[in-house]
Amino acid sequence: MAPSICLRSLAQLSIDAAAHPSSTPRLLHQRAAFFSTSANRYATGQAKRKGMVTSPKKGVKSLNTKKSKAARQADTGKRPAPGERKALRKRIVLSNNNALEVLSLRDLSKDNVLNASNEGSVMGLPGDTVDALRAVDAFKPTQGWGLFRRPAVLMRKEAIQLAKLFREVEDSAPGQKKTIRRILSGERMSGKTTLLLQGLAMGHLREWFVINLPDAKDIVNAHTEYAPLPGSQPTQYTQDVYTANLLQQIQLSNSTFLAKTRLSTKPNLPLPLAKDATLEGLVALGRANPEASWPVFVALWNELSQPGRPPVVLALDGLSHIMRNSDYLSADVKPIHAHDFTLIRHFVDHLSGQKQLRNGGIVIGATSHSNAPKSPALDHYIEVAEARRKTPDNIPQWHPYKNVDTRVMDVLKGLNTASEDFDTLHVGGLTKEEARSIIEYYAESGLLRHVVNEGFVCEKWSLAGMGNIGELERTSVRLRI
Repeated sequence: MAPSICLRSLAQLSIDAAAHPSSTPRLLHQRAAFFSTSANRYATGQAKRKGMVTSPKKGVKSLNTKKSKAARQADTGKRPAPGERKALRKRIVLSNNNALEVLSLRDLSKDNVLNASNEGSVMGLPGDTVDALRAVDAFKPTQGWGLFRRPAVLMRKEAIQLAKLFREVEDSAPGQKKTIRRILSGERMSGKTTLLLQGLAMGHLREWFVINLPDAKDIVNAHTEYAPLPGSQPTQYTQDVYTANLLQQIQLSNSTFLAKTRLSTKPNLPLPLAKDATLEGLVALGRANPEASWPVFVALWNELSQPGRPPVVLALDGLSHIMRNSDYLSADVKPIHAHDFTLIRHFVDHLSGQKQLRNGGIVIGATSHSNAPKSPALDHYIEVAEARRKTPDNIPQWHPYKNVDTRVMDVLKGLNTASEDFDTLHVGGLTKEEARSIIEYYAESGLLRHVVNEGFVCEKWSLAGMGNIGELERTSVRLRI
């Protein structure tokens, strides 16, 4: 103990002794400790103050996610109804009142939609055509329609090539109408779905009959009812609810033709139909009765095959989804091939050329690289068709160690030959002139605050991967908003 402390202790003892002579002198502070922990272990802890929160014990979760009674009473938010979130996710917005109106924008019409002079121009879609395209689900939520005042499309070189095919069908002889088949291929965000929409718009403006399967994934992902078709060998499967919805789309997009055309055949239907009924009444029957939707579709197709009927545009988006096994199972718990469904079988028969459109028309299938399964056979035949045009002497051969889907090979084997009726249409990047046209349209719509000159166009064209239209819209418009 330090000397100063000792002196203070002795002085305190003297003071205590003088003050209390009869008492025992107070000893120095005892510093010895007994070997015992009972007192500390069983001592009562200090009372917690109200409102104090101690740190949680190790390994114990202390997060309280339960709402108090007052909070539960104050929470008046309504849960979304069944299907409300999906409807919001798939909502299509086709106009923006905040965007400027492009006064120089010309509309497509029946007379000018197939003109080659439209190449490189941005053209507007008329109101009735927009309604017809909306009815067949040609617009997609991921496209930028909601950024502009009204829907418009760029008549790129691939759209002019598609217009030439429409002209070729119309110019063929009345008794020998051509059936042209095309597969739209290209890299991701190159505009394949938009080009498919332009083909549907051309068909509607030229008064063709339009049938569109908007997303092949919805047919094969096991999200709709299905049943075996009675009497089919090998077994085919119908999808009554999906077919009824398809008939509804057909009725809305081809209402003028259906309303003025009467039945010329006697269809074999499970439900009665008036003798003098129109095709609109026939479609309405299948629309209101899903169990009769497939026989009604067959009867409608037979009517379209009669002489004097208009040409047909038969389109499908997401081609690779139907070039494999579906997610449905048969009665013996085996995967059902997509080609065993009646709607898909109908499409692939016309795509392969096994069946022809009696009054001529175009069959279009668009591939997708954003959300699509791998189809080695489809990829191989597209590669063969594109290589045949560029380097005929260097045709790629089938890889011997890849799985072969013989049913897909049978549908696409026509791409091996140099045929004008069955080919691919490659959707590549825009030219600099086309890029300048679409960028000027962005600027006139008020979405681009920059002087559109040669340097700016070359910069955006290069950043967009040599003219990829999806990337061009992203770098020019979306990243600036």
